[in-house]
Amino acid sequence: MSPGEKPDPLPDIFILQPPVFHPVVPYVTTIFGGLRAGKMVMLQGMVPEDAHRFQVDFQCGCSLHPRPDIAIHFNPRFHTTKPHVICNTLQHGRWQAEARWPHLTLQRGASFLILFLFGNEEMKVSVNGQHFLHYHYRLPLSRVDTLGIFGNILVEAIGFLNINKVPCSCALPRGLWPGQVIVLRALVLSEPKDFETWSYLDVEEHCGPARTFLQITSTRSHQHQDLAQCLAFSKPTINAVTIVFWKQLWLEMDKGSRNWRAWNSPLSGVSS
Repeated sequence: MSPGEKPDPLPDIFILQPPVFHPVVPYVTTIFGGLRAGKMVMLQGMVPEDAHRFQVDFQCGCSLHPRPDIAIHFNPRFHTTKPHVICNTLQHGRWQAEARWPHLTLQRGASFLILFLFGNEEMKVSVNGQHFLHYHYRLPLSRVDTLGIFGNILVEAIGFLNINKVPCSCALPRGLWPGQVIVLRALVLSEPKDFETWSYLDVEEHCGPARTFLQITSTRSHQHQDLAQCLAFSKPTINAVTIVFWKQLWLEMDKGSRNWRAWNSPLSGVSS
């Protein structure tokens, strides 16, 4: 990239929204890039002992008057004789037919991890690692741009992830340049393998007719004491790894240990 040249706008898939820790409820926030198929929202927290109900709303806007449409209303209720979850859609100020799921796995006084995974036609919800429900969209997913959390709930963390199949590859139309930062954020599963290897970049070096590839990899061990940041991943959590590109070095910072590692490698020719 030449001096003064402005980069192209990032596609939605590259928009990285930082996690939120210990927000005060009620809590409303914008979803960067809106919702689309392949996106996942993580909600981690605890249900108070005296909780009656709480709700997670995926809204079409954040206005107070008129009330915005709610594409997906996720509403666990604990105060009835048979605790259950209600899902519904609010359009033009009117609720549609309720969808009800009994056998609520959330419990008063207990911690939880809820994952909302958005597909092409429906949302799937898992609670503490177990699939719980799926809800077909009644409004276009592309209209959703706001997350709202209300009611009796203590929220510890909210995470936003763009789901990509592994292995995955993303093109870098303008290549890399000094000072650029790439952040890889991932959800480590509850039972990770002994070694997780992530391939970050393929570097193409053009030397006349010859063409070679240099693959930059980072290996995580879930057994060795010297990689303490991985030992904390005993349950599903979000991990972010930052790679900074500066001149002839690849630099990686481990989130847990705050240690940096570097490789000697040229930036020219990096395309994916």
